Amino acid sequence: VEGTLRKIVRKATAHDLRQVRENERKAKHAHKIALKKVEEHKLPMKLIEMEYSFDRSKIIFYFTAEGRVDFRELVKDLAAYFRARIELKQIGVRDEAKFLGGIGPCGRSLCCARFLKNFEPITVRMAKDQKLPITSSKISGLCGRLMCCLGFEYKTYKELLKTLPKEGQVIKTQAGKGKVIDVDVLKRLVSLELDDERVIQVSFDERGHQIKT
Repeated sequence: VEGTLRKIVRKATAHDLRQVRENERKAKHAHKIALKKVEEHKLPMKLIEMEYSFDRSKIIFYFTAEGRVDFRELVKDLAAYFRARIELKQIGVRDEAKFLGGIGPCGRSLCCARFLKNFEPITVRMAKDQKLPITSSKISGLCGRLMCCLGFEYKTYKELLKTLPKEGQVIKTQAGKGKVIDVDVLKRLVSLELDDERVIQVSFDERGHQIKT
């Protein structure tokens, strides 16, 4: 469990559970009203999700926008309509995907919607080190950002790469010196181009030593 747990007051009663379901029902209606209000105020923002506090004294609206949005008049309008405290929270495109969910390129539900708690930094280097195609459509998620799963195995690849030659490096083999042109991390195979332009493959053990063939 990350962070500090809130104090548990008591076990939820049947009345409490009905209240939660009622809040969810009201939230759907409130979302429609809020969309109309945003349109009336002509604000460049996209409402993603909203939720009531348990006692319905506060409503939180989550939205995305290209930049900063002056929503002060919108807050006043919403507060007057719903007679509740209004809070607007701007979120990123990854948070939007987490809220809305969907199916990823792997055919499974989005990781962010199922189990990811925090969004770790993802870089193109992670894709390169894992020998993945560096094309946007192959390594980007539904949110348009680099897929979070690129980081799941990256630490393992990084450790394995430490015990293998780097591309462009010149190493000695039984067949002579060769320049590394490709590295298969999982199979621990290194492709070399020799001086006579022949291409050979050399195997390495877990300690980084060449396996004689």
